[in-house]
Amino acid sequence: MTPRIRGSVLPMTSAQLLTDAFGRIREAVHDAAGGLTPDQLAHRLEGRANSIGWLVWHLTRVQDDHVADAAGTEQVWTRDGWADRFALPLDPSDTGYGHTSDEVASVRVGSAELLTGYHDAVHDRTVEYVRSLTDGDLDRIVDRAWDPPVTLAVRLVSVIADDLQHAGQAAFVRGLL
Repeated sequence: MTPRIRGSVLPMTSAQLLTDAFGRIREAVHDAAGGLTPDQLAHRLEGRANSIGWLVWHLTRVQDDHVADAAGTEQVWTRDGWADRFALPLDPSDTGYGHTSDEVASVRVGSAELLTGYHDAVHDRTVEYVRSLTDGDLDRIVDRAWDPPVTLAVRLVSVIADDLQHAGQAAFVRGLL
């Protein structure tokens, strides 16, 4: 019998594999944040830990930033007005990387629908981009600031790994609420 992943018969193309991985992130985000109140999204364990709202916002901002950079497009956050809708007291280029505790606390989202809506918009843009990729595209250098330089494949896998870690953290916090 031929093995299957989410209804796709193996072997899969790289684009199909990436699309599946980003789809799993989307599911994890909805499971972690869906249906929560703004206060639940902002809850910080012991008043210090990252909130569900911050975790999902951050993972989505990083995905938006990195995929837009790789694709050579504007981020969904600014292009589609999400920065204005969230109205956070942060620079529009902020992704949450290196945030202090006070900055984490400043990320309060108006609703789970707003948060998952932004994630869905980034997911749609991400899938549109990765579906267009060929195996040869994945070897392209996208960041020479690292040694060795970062390829598109490494960047996308890094985003997937980081997103899944943060989505898991958000799910953990939700389980404690």
